[in-house]
This record gives sequence, C-alpha cells and structure tokens, in this order.
Amino acid sequence: MDELLRVALVQTDIVWEDKVQNRARCAAMLERLAGRCDLVVLPEMFTTGFSMRAEELAEPVSGPTVEALISWARQYNLAVAGSFMAREGEVCYNRGFLVTPDGTPHYYDKRHLFRMGEEGRHFAAGDHKLVVNYRGWNIALQVCYDLRFPVWCRNVNNEYDLMLVVANWPQSRAYAWRSLLVARAIENAAYVCGVNRTGNDATAMVYRGDTMAVGVKGEILAEAEPFAEQVLEVELDLSKVRRFREKFPVWKDADDFELR
Repeated sequence: MDELLRVALVQTDIVWEDKVQNRARCAAMLERLAGRCDLVVLPEMFTTGFSMRAEELAEPVSGPTVEALISWARQYNLAVAGSFMAREGEVCYNRGFLVTPDGTPHYYDKRHLFRMGEEGRHFAAGDHKLVVNYRGWNIALQVCYDLRFPVWCRNVNNEYDLMLVVANWPQSRAYAWRSLLVARAIENAAYVCGVNRTGNDATAMVYRGDTMAVGVKGEILAEAEPFAEQVLEVELDLSKVRRFREKFPVWKDADDFELR
C-alpha cells in the first residue's frame, strides 16, 4: 500500500475530432511524465472533443485508442484515466477508463447524459459505478455532467478515497464546476480531482479549464491557470483521509438510499 499518490492532471486543448493528432499529443505528454507520477488524468473525450458524431467516430475497446492507452500505461509504468467514444455493436457510449500499469483497462460508461447538448440521442447511458483499487487507493471515476448528481456520486461507507471527474465543461458554467467539485469533496470526505479541457471547439464553446485538486475538507490543494494548457501535478496523502474520517465520522450518520 502506498500512502502517497502522485497525480498529474492534464488540462489541454483538444483538436476537434482528430483522434490521431490527439493521441500523438497525449503520448508526448505521458513520455515527459514518466517516472514523475503514478496516475495521469486526461479530459473527457480526449481524442475528439465533445462531438456528437458518435456513429462515425466511436470505436471498440479493441481499437487504436484503448490499444494506445494500454501501451502507454505499460511503457511508462503509470495509470491513465479519462474518457473516449466507445462502440459496442450499434450502441455508443461516452466511456470513462482507468488503465493500470499492468495494462488492465477498467471502464465506466457515463451515467448522466447532457440533455442540453442532446448527448442522449447519440450515446447510451451507463448503469453501474466504477471503483478501482490502485496502489492501495480506492478510486472512483465520474464523467462531466455526473458531477451535478450528488446521489450518484455518494461515497457509501467510504467506498472510495479519491474521485476523478473528467470533463468538457464550458466557461459559461465555470462557477458551477468549481463549486460542485468542492461540494463533492466535502460531502464525501474524499479527495476530488476535476480535469477539464481548455480552448475552443467547433460548436463555438469556450473552455476555461479550472482543473483542480480538492482536499477532504473542501480546501483547494492545487489549481491550473485558466485558459492555459498545463499539467498540474499534485501529491495526495491517504493517511490524511483516514485521520479525518476517524476524527470527523460524518459518514456514520449518512442516510440509506437505493438507486433505481
């Protein structure tokens, strides 16, 4: 078990619908990060941007994107998380991933599809959560719009220590993004790392970034410069989570509920 986890949060622009170029850019970043971190987190739909052309752009898990992720994880001895457009038969998903250094991929299909962007017309919603044990840490993964739904994000019986949120979250709603990341950390007594893209896309959306790491008390541990391409490196300490939960065990008074 490792008490410390070195995390690199990649706030980057995304070349619109150009999977080859985006994979090449990520490969170069990961090469520079090798040996410096244990986990690299990429934005939502890191190979395409938030495009709704799923029918043309989605690929199976046997395709070049997952193949590249597995290769990077093994070669650079680190875990990689983010999301991409996935296809299973005729059904497409906004699929989160966490690939561990041994090349094992773990998947999470975005539960809450962004109604205002008609995401549900092109993608199917997932129906299960994902918590991966990596280096002694239990890590949950959420994708963008999921952040707005606290019941779905609820840390039942401290099932996770760190929640990752990968996003394409526009500048116009930056206050909500920042506020909800802090709220999810406080209410779940867990670290929260939110990774958002920057730049503009072909739909005229502007992305500020606001990538950040939040501590168990809601304190901002590190944050990226707005509108800048930046890799934010932060070291998280699992012992701090344990001590806080023992000293201030709010989780023992949580309400029981059932998801439907």
